[in-house]
Amino acid sequence: MAADNTRGAMFRVIGPNQHSRVTNAELFFDLVFVFAVTQVSHTLLHHFTPLGAVHVAVLFLAVWWVWVFTAWVTNWLNPELTPVRILLFAMMLGGLVLSTTIPTAFEGRGLWFAIAYATMQVGRTAFWLLATPHHRTAVRQNAIRILTWLSISAVLWIAGGLSEGDTRLWLWISAVTWEYISPAARFWVPKLGFSSVEAWAVQGEHMAERCSLFVIIALGEAIVVNGATFTELEWTADNILAFVSALVGAIAMWWIYFHRGAEAGSERISRSAESGRLARLAYTYLHTPIVAGIILTAVSDELVLKHPAGHSDLRTIVSTIGGPLVFLVGTILFKHAIRGFLQLSHGIGIILLLALSWFASELSPLWLSVATTVIMIIVAVWESVSLGATLEEAEGH
Repeated sequence: MAADNTRGAMFRVIGPNQHSRVTNAELFFDLVFVFAVTQVSHTLLHHFTPLGAVHVAVLFLAVWWVWVFTAWVTNWLNPELTPVRILLFAMMLGGLVLSTTIPTAFEGRGLWFAIAYATMQVGRTAFWLLATPHHRTAVRQNAIRILTWLSISAVLWIAGGLSEGDTRLWLWISAVTWEYISPAARFWVPKLGFSSVEAWAVQGEHMAERCSLFVIIALGEAIVVNGATFTELEWTADNILAFVSALVGAIAMWWIYFHRGAEAGSERISRSAESGRLARLAYTYLHTPIVAGIILTAVSDELVLKHPAGHSDLRTIVSTIGGPLVFLVGTILFKHAIRGFLQLSHGIGIILLLALSWFASELSPLWLSVATTVIMIIVAVWESVSLGATLEEAEGH
C-alpha cells in the first residue's frame, strides 16, 4: 500500500533489484517539450544574430532546466499516483504557456514566459516538499534548500519580465546563472548548509532513460522539421541530397549517443554508490550541450534544404559545423564522466570539424552539410569498431 511506504505515500516504492520504469504520465508530459524544442529552433532560425543567439541560449537553458528538474522529482515521486499525475498535468499547462511565449519572450510576452517558468519551478518543488514525510529530514531539508534557490531566481525572472531590452536580458542571464550554479553549490543555504550526497540518491536507470528520451525528442523534432520543409520544396537533385544528408546526419548522432553511450551510462549510474553526484554531472549538466547541438543542427538542416547552392554564409557555417561540434563536445564529456576516459573518435571528429571551418565559406551549403555528415559517420563507425574490439578482448580475458 502507498500509505505504508516508509519513503512517503507519494514516493516510488523501490524493491530489491527493481528498476523504476518511465511511466506513461512522464511520456505524456514530454510531449509539451517537443513543442518547446521546435519553438527554440525556429526562434533561432528567425533571429540568427549574435544578440538573437544569446536570447535563444537563455531560453533554451531555461527549457532544459525546468524539464531536467522535473525528471529529478519524478525519479523520487510516483507518477502512477493521482496527485503526482495532476502535478505533471499542471506542469504541462505551464509548459505550453512557456513554449508559446518563446518566440516573443524578449518582446511583448516576456512576463508570461517568466511567470510560467517561475511557477513551474517553484510550484513543483513546493509540491515535492509537501509530499515528503516529516521523518525524512534529509530529503525535506534538501527540498527546502532547492525551494530557497528557485524562489530567489523566480524574483529575477519576474523582474526581468517586468523590464525591457537589455535590463530584461541581464536579469534573465542572472537568473539562469544562479540556477545553473545551484547544484554545483549543493544548494547551500544558511543554517541548513550543503545538501548531502545521500540526499541526492537517484534511481540511475530511470534518470538515464529520461535524459535519453529528451535526446530522442530533439532528434525527432529535427526529422519532423526536415520532412515538413522538404515537402514544400521542388524535388531537385540538390534538395534530395540535402534531405538525405540531414537524415543520415541525425542517424549518425543517434548512433553516437545510443549505440554505446546511453547503455553504458545507464549501467554505470545504476551501479554507482554516488548516483546523485554522477546524475548531476553526466545528465543534468553534460546533456545540455548534447541537446543544444542537435537543435543547432536542426537549424542548419532547414537552412541547407531551402538554400543548398551558392557559397555558405556565416549563419549556415555556424549552424552546420557548430551543431555537430557542440554535440560531440557534449558526448565526449558525457562518456568521459561514465567511462573515465576520452573517446579518441570524438576528439578526432572535433578536430576535423574545426579544420573544416577554415574553408567552409568556399563550399556550398549542400556540400558543407555532406562533409559534416561524413565526419559524424566516421566518428560513429570508429567508436563502434574500437569499443566492440575492446569489449571482445575484455570478454576473452
